[in-house]
Amino acid sequence: MDSRNKIYFISDLHLGLYPPEKSTEREKIVVRWLDSIKHETAELYLLGDIFDFWHEYRKVVPRGFTRFLGKLAEISDAGTQIHYFTGNHDVWVYDYLPSEIGLKIYREHIIRVIDGYKFFIGHGDGVGNGDIGYKILKAVFTNRILQWLFARIHPNASIAFGHRWSRSSRYAKGIIAEPYRGDDKEWQVAFACETIKTKPVDFFIFGHRHLPFDITIGNNTRVINTGDWITNFTYAVWHDNTLELHSIFPENEKKILFRNIKKAVSK
Repeated sequence: MDSRNKIYFISDLHLGLYPPEKSTEREKIVVRWLDSIKHETAELYLLGDIFDFWHEYRKVVPRGFTRFLGKLAEISDAGTQIHYFTGNHDVWVYDYLPSEIGLKIYREHIIRVIDGYKFFIGHGDGVGNGDIGYKILKAVFTNRILQWLFARIHPNASIAFGHRWSRSSRYAKGIIAEPYRGDDKEWQVAFACETIKTKPVDFFIFGHRHLPFDITIGNNTRVINTGDWITNFTYAVWHDNTLELHSIFPENEKKILFRNIKKAVSK
């Protein structure tokens, strides 16, 4: 009997985030966790910003991450299906990881039925009507012409640019995610509330926000953010028709936000 009967969701590992020694330490933690679940995992969803910066050329990819990529390859080779959703930090993942590891790349959110339940899955960036500045920046990063021009830069220069960007990020400076902004100002929650008015969904699963939360809206629809692996080390797991949000460190589970906002979907 196949014991791989669980589905895991993680996001925002930001491997490669400055400083490098802390990134390596976190990579080892991730790898140990993956090793602990590999025999029970049917599918693994990587919901974006797995790398703090990633840009691959046709014949060149960033150095590093060997422990993590090796573990993914091992899990994939054993029969676990791995789904990779590009985020805003790893938007330039192309065909290297699919060809080397066998994972499947997604660049948009998807709706998928699992065990009869409808899941809306993705990184969670750019949903809803807010965050206009970020949406403009993402349009620049995903522009085919600009991508082609950036690829003309020598890898030593382009990847050094990415590392400088990483070093200047708020997370590299030790700034953690903002607290819950409010029912109407959390774009992922507001987007879910609007979506279920016309399209039934049982679970929305996002990353991007770095704030682990489990919000109930409407008629028991849940909006889950998987948090991050910088401060929270949180993940979601689907098993026996139950979706749960956990941290690998028990003390961090106290940080998970649970909230019921059924009134937010009133018509």
